Formats: sequence, structure tokens, C-alpha cells
Amino acid sequence: MINIPKKWIVIIIGPPGAGKGTQAEMLADDFALFNFETSKVIEEKIKTGDANDPTIKQEKDNFESGKLVTPEVVVGWISEKIRGLASGGVGIVFSGSPRTVYEGEKEMPIFDELYGRENVKVFNLDIGESESVERNSHRHICKANRHPIPNLPEFKDMKICPKDGSELELRSIDNPETIKIRYQTYLEETKPVVDLLDNMGYKVIRVGGNQTIKSVHDEIMGHLTGELGDINEHKVALTCTHP
Repeated sequence: MINIPKKWIVIIIGPPGAGKGTQAEMLADDFALFNFETSKVIEEKIKTGDANDPTIKQEKDNFESGKLVTPEVVVGWISEKIRGLASGGVGIVFSGSPRTVYEGEKEMPIFDELYGRENVKVFNLDIGESESVERNSHRHICKANRHPIPNLPEFKDMKICPKDGSELELRSIDNPETIKIRYQTYLEETKPVVDLLDNMGYKVIRVGGNQTIKSVHDEIMGHLTGELGDINEHKVALTCTHP
């Protein structure tokens, strides 16, 4: 683990399967950051909310069909969680959030307020639609803690999560039809966030998502540890990863 002088907000944006979750989990371990999974927050809200509540019912339908949950609703849920983490002095890594221009416009000022503009780091990973469908159609997550296992040769026969020993399973939303919808939704709704952040003055670092997991991680770490002055001292340890 690398100690950082101030807590960071690290944002990783990219289409489904680009490796956002993989890199977020690794960076969380590297820098003791909270791995903020927007989808997990949404799932928890939907799971624990009143099933008869019109908002919960609508957002459940959106989520399960591959569409984005209503941005105004997501911003409220996320902001509540972020302020709680910031009050505890915890840094955060986001995989895939902000997901829309609306969310970016509302969330980035909160990040600046709580962590400081200079401590917000943004990375944009990218892969094509066919690769996105292939990666996501066969990936698994563990039942206990949702550690995702990627659809890569080295994980082909894995049945048990190497981190917690729980059984692996497929997510209901990880099917080709839904993934194609999610990819198009990314192009229409989330990719414009990259331009927004550029225009807002954030330094957005582009990283190719078709590289190996380790190569992507090394490239991201090169930028982050370079700022800390210890790029030549860091050694990457690859454990359980996911796209």
C-alpha cells in the first residue's frame, strides 16, 4: 500500500467491460481508497427500498433492462454516501461514475468541495462494442462480496473466488442483448462526460482498455505514482480482478 499525502478522488470512466472495476479494485488496495461502485449503491437502494414505492419500481425496471437509473435519483444517493465517506477522511475510487453529463455537473463540484480540485484524478478507458459484449457475457462475480472475475483465459475454470472463497455466479444483466444496450447507453449518455470534464478543466488521461490488466494498471499507476515521486519503486501485485 502506498501512502498519499492527501485523500484522492480517482474516477475511471469507460464502456462496459473496459476494465473499470478491475482497476478500481486494484487502486483501492494500492492506496487504501474506498471502492465506490455506483451500481452496488443502486442495487442496495433498490433491494432495501419499498417495493411499492413508484420511484423504486421505476429504477428497478431501468436497472434490470440495461438503461441508466434516473440521474437525479442517482445523484441524491451518491452524494449522501460521498459526504459520509469524506467526513471520515476516506479517499474514493469510482468505476464508471459520473455516468451522465447531469451527474457530472452535479457531482464534480461536490468532489472539489470535499477533496479539492487538485486531488481529483480522472482516467478514461476504452474498448469497442464487440469486445465489451464478449468480456461481459461470460464474466462472474462472487456471491459473498461481488468480487468480479473477468472473462479471460487465466480465469476460465475458476469456480471459487480467490479473495473470499465464495461461489461464483453470473449476473442476470450480463447477457449479450442487455450488454449491447448498455454499450449504446454509454456512447449516448456517459462518453459525453469525458468532454464535460475536459471543458471543466480536469486533466482526463486516456488509457487503452484492450491491453492486459497489468499493462493498464501499470499505465495508470505511472501517472499516479509519478505525482508522488515513487514511480520506480512501486511493484504491482495482481490478485482477483474483473472488468
